[in-house]
Amino acid sequence: DAPSGVVRAFDARTGALRWAWDPVPEGYRSRSGQRRDAYSPGSPNVWSILSADPDRDLLFVPTGNAAPDYFAAVRGGLDHYGSSTVALRASTGDVAWRFQTVHHDVWDYDVASQPTLFEFAPTGGEPVAALAQATKMGHVFLLDRETGEPLFPVEERPVPDTDVPGETLSPSQPFPTHPRPLHPAALGADDAWGFTPWDRAACRDRIAALRSEGIFTPASLRGSIQFPGSAGGANWGGVAIDPRTQTLFVNQIRLAQVIQLVPREEYEALPAKEARYPEELAPMEGAPYALRRGPLLSPLGSPCNPPPWGTLTAVDLVSGEVL
Repeated sequence: DAPSGVVRAFDARTGALRWAWDPVPEGYRSRSGQRRDAYSPGSPNVWSILSADPDRDLLFVPTGNAAPDYFAAVRGGLDHYGSSTVALRASTGDVAWRFQTVHHDVWDYDVASQPTLFEFAPTGGEPVAALAQATKMGHVFLLDRETGEPLFPVEERPVPDTDVPGETLSPSQPFPTHPRPLHPAALGADDAWGFTPWDRAACRDRIAALRSEGIFTPASLRGSIQFPGSAGGANWGGVAIDPRTQTLFVNQIRLAQVIQLVPREEYEALPAKEARYPEELAPMEGAPYALRRGPLLSPLGSPCNPPPWGTLTAVDLVSGEVL
């Protein structure tokens, strides 16, 4: 029952409502089976920064995932516009196109970065009105601004499946090939880092005890490593593009975290339903599980994943290579 993610447009001179876009697929029925008069709760929301192309009557909205964040089986079909870049007609609110960066998102990998509009000018080719969408996964998708089609191949690759009773996941996720992913996608026990041999060994043991099968490892009952974490990769800061050199600059976080589903009866039995900072304990009401989430740290407080823990990367958009 999280609030609806409806997007509303108002007349800037009078304040009158012009249109409202409800980010649910056509024909959607609420979980009770009846069409709601009001907007559907729990739908993907647009909490980050929008972009506009007035000449093309387009408004670009980056969406989050549907509620609850880390358990998708109870969403009732609300993932259609989740974790996507959606182009709306600015005059009407109608959907022009959508591009989904994560299918059936159960990692809180919602699109946090503003869609960045630029003119893509390949060597010897005609300029293309383009859009760059950075993501928390370290994936940057380059899209045709008018159609939403990728400018370069995007591959559907198999990803880990869930081992949680009742959950359903997408068997594949989209991976950009140009540029290639800009964040490490796996963390194993041999990658453990620490200030001393003692805390490095503690990190190694912790990693070995958790489920860690690379990017898109889902939350589990024993605990899973999420790397990149839900803070990024790229986050609110998005990207900057030099149109003269066709160079993209992106700031990224590199911090692994642990995500663990807690059965509802265990959560309800907790004497204090709070976690100690920097851990979080989210109730995920309406789901059969709550969520425990926090950074993967050594006993001395350093990240268990090796540095750098933050990067600033320049990418040649024409070649796709990191500069």
